[in-house]
Amino acid sequence: MGADGGVCGHISRVWIRILTRVRQDRHSAKQFSQKGGLVATQPDQEGLRQALAGVLEPGSGRDVLTLGLVREARCQDGVVQVDFLLPAQLDSDDLRGQLTRQCETRLGQVPGVSAVKLAFAVAQQPGTPAMRDVRHIIAVGAGKGGVGKSTVALLLAMGLQRRGQKVGLLDADVYGPSLPKLTGTENAQPTADSEGRLVPPLRGGMPIMSMGYLVSPDQAVVWRGPMAQKYVKEFLDRGLWGELDCLVVDLPPGTGDIPLTLAQSIPLTGAVVVCTPQDVALLDAVKAIRMYEKLGVETLGMIENMSYYTCPQCGHRDDLFGHGGVQKAAEELGVPLLGQIPLHGLVRRIGDEGRPEDYFREPPAHVTDAIERVVGALDEQIAARGKQQRPLPQLNISG
Repeated sequence: MGADGGVCGHISRVWIRILTRVRQDRHSAKQFSQKGGLVATQPDQEGLRQALAGVLEPGSGRDVLTLGLVREARCQDGVVQVDFLLPAQLDSDDLRGQLTRQCETRLGQVPGVSAVKLAFAVAQQPGTPAMRDVRHIIAVGAGKGGVGKSTVALLLAMGLQRRGQKVGLLDADVYGPSLPKLTGTENAQPTADSEGRLVPPLRGGMPIMSMGYLVSPDQAVVWRGPMAQKYVKEFLDRGLWGELDCLVVDLPPGTGDIPLTLAQSIPLTGAVVVCTPQDVALLDAVKAIRMYEKLGVETLGMIENMSYYTCPQCGHRDDLFGHGGVQKAAEELGVPLLGQIPLHGLVRRIGDEGRPEDYFREPPAHVTDAIERVVGALDEQIAARGKQQRPLPQLNISG
């Protein structure tokens, strides 16, 4: 994919084809007029574009052009032909029917359009070549920021590694890359091998890739979704990850364009949703799970972070942010509750000092035991998916 790839490049190529067809139609109409015939109104290119931009994929609520679902659109003699390329996880008779009805309604309203024809194909795309030696890819997401998602992603990666697995860690939170700080690798730099592949820095034998290695800590990353997605795809496509049992991906928080796009660009085994007990965080976590459902990504479980606080002096337990809400939500949604991680100052201090190995050594037993139970529950969920995980098809969002 070239530097000008992505959604904009894909849409531009589609509409160049339409513009060419429209010009050909106008030229034919002009010749017909010169022979004394009647000239029919020809569809306007911008009108066709706006009509297709109003056709929505019902699961995500986004238009088919932004998602790159339109492979080609052309117009000749008033007949508009639209060719769709659908990911296998989205393809269904119901979806095709909805897209057909929307296209016929919207395109049929464009002056000069006499008929609308649609063709559907299914994209059967494997995972990226660099990912073929990675058995499982686990996304760690959250409905909102501030719930400790990146810390939990690191805990899961470290815990799986302690269980003898080969684990990698990808920081896809491009707007707030915190894993270099949490892993004590702020001064590390990815290198390139003789074939131009990116060699991730290592911490304790674990390859880690992050946008934080490429920008200074005080520099803001101001990008739109397609640009952010492009760089994460570079990390995936060109990263020299080697053979891994599991790659843990720290996704950006929320349910907006970035996590949605990335979730559709990575062949995920499943997703883990991190939440804190209070209602406002729980509502957003439910939205995140609903987003993964619409994308065909299985939620492996929920994790309640900062679940409670135990006084180190008297041992009193205090549910600072409430109690029981995450477990109830998990039961209602039909997803596993992987566990509850308590709030403790040492977890914060170890992260600030970049000593991830000490997460399992320094905190008191009730904290380390809780972390181990969460890791064990996730390990069971991954194992249940079998040794061979079929990669999810990708949306054609990169041109």
